[in-house]
Amino acid sequence: MKNFNEKVFKAITHIAALFTIACLGGIIITIFHEGFPILKYAGLIEFFGVEWHPTHFPADFGITALIIGSVVVTIGALLIAIPFGVGSAIYISEIAGNRTKEIIKPIIELLAGIPSVVYGLFGMAFLAPFLIKVFGIPNGLNALSASIILGVMVIPIISSMSEDALSSVPKSLREASLALGATKWETIIKVVLPAAKTGVMGSIILGFGRAIGETMVVIMVAGGAAQIPTSLFQPVRPMTAAVASEMGETVIGSPHFHALYGISVVLFIITFITNFITEFVFLKRRNK
Repeated sequence: MKNFNEKVFKAITHIAALFTIACLGGIIITIFHEGFPILKYAGLIEFFGVEWHPTHFPADFGITALIIGSVVVTIGALLIAIPFGVGSAIYISEIAGNRTKEIIKPIIELLAGIPSVVYGLFGMAFLAPFLIKVFGIPNGLNALSASIILGVMVIPIISSMSEDALSSVPKSLREASLALGATKWETIIKVVLPAAKTGVMGSIILGFGRAIGETMVVIMVAGGAAQIPTSLFQPVRPMTAAVASEMGETVIGSPHFHALYGISVVLFIITFITNFITEFVFLKRRNK
């Protein structure tokens, strides 16, 4: 009976694993099958052009402005999330006492559980009017607003994973550094952080993937203008926002439909490369 139960359990887990792989394979096949036909209508050069006017006649399917919008918002988010994420991880791992750590760490991780639509509402109701008031700009829904909100959303990922990497550094390295006369700050900067750099870099890469793939926040806060921004105060339209907001208005099988799937292909490739680098980084860390 025991052997039978083990065989049933192995069979169920095996089927579950195969089902997951089959779902992933189906998604990949569908995206590429529906995305590649846009090259028949636009061509590779035009598809990576500047103008995105899919409903005009003749239509323009250039996604460069959408790609730049995604990159600008993502980089802006990381510029906010990295200092706060790594800084909070250092404080939790190296400075805070046990009681303080038990309070701060769950609060930071709680940010990851807030729905993205709540972040979007906060950006529209509070952050956008605040930026208008402070900077005197006509529109608070812009690249800066999206970067700030995304940055806050990414902080828990970077903080949690960086804290795990810092905590895994052997205590003997800290003790040896302090015994040689280094201060606590010098020990953190010159010993602990370099020893945990692989894990910290992995958390940043994963945060990049999280930020560039976010949809709801950039729909609500980024402004929705398909243009190449010359400043952070201009509205942008990231790739995820274009796909999510326009897919419901397109005719199935139309060039616009295939163009949106083409954007999905680009997003998939970016996300795949990001996850591959992350896995490589953590594999390298485990093998050390």
